[in-house]
Amino acid sequence: MSRLRPGAGLLAGVLASLSVRAQPIPVPADFLNEFWYKNSLVYNLDVEVFKDSDNDGIGDVNGLTQQLGYLKNLGVDVIWLSPFQPTPNKDDGYDVSDFYRIDKRLGTERDFQTFMQQASRRDIRVVMALVINHTSNEHPWFKEAQRRKDSPYRSWYVWSKERPKDWNKGMVFPGVQTET
Repeated sequence: MSRLRPGAGLLAGVLASLSVRAQPIPVPADFLNEFWYKNSLVYNLDVEVFKDSDNDGIGDVNGLTQQLGYLKNLGVDVIWLSPFQPTPNKDDGYDVSDFYRIDKRLGTERDFQTFMQQASRRDIRVVMALVINHTSNEHPWFKEAQRRKDSPYRSWYVWSKERPKDWNKGMVFPGVQTET
């Protein structure tokens, strides 16, 4: 057994004598930063209906960027964006056809980059709804899953050989949908 080193704390000396490495001491969490969302004012918005910057009747990313000062003055800390990706718009924009792009009606990638930079300058966080369980039937994943039974995307969807008995009940968007 090795000797305790002079000047070492009792626990450190005992651990050293047992040839056990001391574990790092955990650092207390910075709860204000780590749990920022608990003390934040979160504002959910749909870009398409928020602010129209070019008078075409559709809200857009540039309009949202123009209103960041207004949102900050309201006390908004976080903007939670509803889907703004390309969509055939049969499910209020939740039927996304491409997760990697911005709907052309709403702006460009550069417009979105500018929005993100301006939000950051105002210390406004941005979160977005990622609705991977709502792909459009125009999405490449769905098209591939529908085209080939051995497609790796096939298991991402629910398929049935027979039409369900309640196929015409429970529409989320009556008058728009004709079946579930």
